[in-house]
Amino acid sequence: MRQHAGGLLCLAISNDLAKKLDLEYMHNILANSNDLDSDSKNMVMGMAPYGDHPTFSISVNHKRTYTGITDTDRALTIKEMANLCNSDNPKKQFTSSFKTPGHVPLLLASDGLLSSRKGHTEMSIYLTKLAKLHPVSAICEMMDAETYAALSVEKAKKYAKENAIPFIDGKELYEFSKVR
Repeated sequence: MRQHAGGLLCLAISNDLAKKLDLEYMHNILANSNDLDSDSKNMVMGMAPYGDHPTFSISVNHKRTYTGITDTDRALTIKEMANLCNSDNPKKQFTSSFKTPGHVPLLLASDGLLSSRKGHTEMSIYLTKLAKLHPVSAICEMMDAETYAALSVEKAKKYAKENAIPFIDGKELYEFSKVR
């Protein structure tokens, strides 16, 4: 993902798991902080230009990581976050096994998934549910090395075809979710 996508590697988690871990969106954490003065609170992002609040929460490292930034450290953090889905007490395991700030930003899917928000966070968690996997998904925006912007749909489709990866259109996924 780091080599072929290039954007920020994040971990999307379901709203249910976020609730079990008592996680909140970062914009709420900062807006409610008593440690920020009013000028600093003005920096807290409300609605993003695309019309929604960002889904970012805290960032974490697993306690067995060294710096947390290497591919192996982030893979360990992601794997252990997914393992929380098997825990009888995910909150206790989370607070005893992870530290923050870290190098894996957590993205909290909205309650209702695609019926309430049509973002990449919700799409990725919706796909995990369709596949009957743990509702935890590592995601990364694909960047264009020529334009330095997000990769165009055309280039993403070309990459998918060349690498035998299915290309899933967000609009089609949303329409599919409405009939299920």
